[in-house]
Amino acid sequence: MLPEQRKRTIVELVSERDGCSVEELSAELDVSKATIRRDLDALEEERLVERSHGGAVPVTAVGREQTYVQKEVQNLEAKTAIGERAATEIHDGQVVFFDSGTTTMQVAKRAPTDTAFIPVTNSPLLALELGKNADDVKLTGGTLRHRTRALVGPSAEAFMDRTNFDLLFLGTNGIAGDGSLTTPNEDEARIKELMVESAERVVLVTDETKFGERSFVEFASLADVDVLVTDAEPTGEIEEACAAADVTVGVEVPDDR
Repeated sequence: MLPEQRKRTIVELVSERDGCSVEELSAELDVSKATIRRDLDALEEERLVERSHGGAVPVTAVGREQTYVQKEVQNLEAKTAIGERAATEIHDGQVVFFDSGTTTMQVAKRAPTDTAFIPVTNSPLLALELGKNADDVKLTGGTLRHRTRALVGPSAEAFMDRTNFDLLFLGTNGIAGDGSLTTPNEDEARIKELMVESAERVVLVTDETKFGERSFVEFASLADVDVLVTDAEPTGEIEEACAAADVTVGVEVPDDR
């Protein structure tokens, strides 16, 4: 396993298990404890994990927010599979809004190149990706949040107030058992709320790690969603919430499972 792939796997394991010891990671990845310690030190400098006594823990919490870079390396195979499936929802002539985020980035990477649609986004990173195949990409404008690379604030909100979209690819930090969709930041929550209000059809794209999670601010609910594209069948309360909201669930399992 290459060093960068190993570090990405470490971040995923630490996040999935809510913390790992050096011994666990050493055994799991079949490398020395010294190598794991060096990797953890490097990952902490990048703010991808937090060191704890004898190991590392995730950096997330209800009131705390991971950076775009942190999210980018987590569950990449799942997000890639989700992006492949979600991109099939795009049809000719549509105005399509792409919410900022690492899962929606995977949708943008797989958007059809033989279909004429108008892409819109509140993410400069997604705009650059979409611009590889589109003649024009529309940006909301606004203030760039460094942490998530999303455009927010009054200018972005004014753009949302006067526009409408055929299709929205929406991201979330959590889907609670009652069906609420949440995110850590109030400014981003407001933009997401306006996205949903302006869209004819909403496709929620998220991996299963968000199931049962609740973040700081609610911006919508499953009742506002038409399709959920994810990497595992929802169970328990999430399954019930999807059924109650009449959400179509599309599951795309990554190749590594």
